[in-house]
Amino acid sequence: MLDHHDRVAVIAQAVQHAQQLEFEQAAAAMLQGMTAHYLLYSTYKLQSGETALIHAAAGGVGLLLVQMAKKIGARVIGTTGTQEKAQLAREAGADECIVYTEKDFETETRRLTDEKGVHVVYDGVGKDTFDKDLNVLRPRGYLVLFGGSSGAVPPFDLIKLSQKGSLYITRPTLAHYTAAREELEWRANDVLQMIVHGDLKLRIHKTYPLAEAQQAHRDLEGRKTTGKLLLKP
Repeated sequence: MLDHHDRVAVIAQAVQHAQQLEFEQAAAAMLQGMTAHYLLYSTYKLQSGETALIHAAAGGVGLLLVQMAKKIGARVIGTTGTQEKAQLAREAGADECIVYTEKDFETETRRLTDEKGVHVVYDGVGKDTFDKDLNVLRPRGYLVLFGGSSGAVPPFDLIKLSQKGSLYITRPTLAHYTAAREELEWRANDVLQMIVHGDLKLRIHKTYPLAEAQQAHRDLEGRKTTGKLLLKP
């Protein structure tokens, strides 16, 4: 398994190969870009023609997930907290966007899929969305739970997975999908080349001086941001 210094070296090399990128683009791309990459291309390998539900579709990872999923050829249903964020998700390629403060995302997702459900849910929210996620998946669907911005999911009885359609749940982390040098190189280069070729557009919400790191965290927790935040020394 690569240590921290090896990972930094591999990423730096990938950035050098993509010389058309500005420093801010490279900084904004790597963590969230590789997260979106492993979720879509490895954790659940999304296929053209499938339907994915992406929570927080106007967030840093969410906007990249939407764009990559559309590049694959999938149908994308996103969720956001405001109409303004919904518009950003649509501009990134989302076919439908549910504003969860106005409509119940479970009801709307079932309606948009003619009650069939989605093939996969990509969820970085956690506690607030988990139970309903299970209700919008079609039989043998995948819940990819990669974060918990609303808190940890409480324990639940695994028998629910069979009762709701022989469902799958996974809780992945980036470290396990970049453990080998070859895999890290593949993901880093793939993400950077998508940006260079215009297939992936980054949204940098705001750049904060390092001294304002606490404010950046407050803005994130308050769900006041879209896209990526950067800290500069």
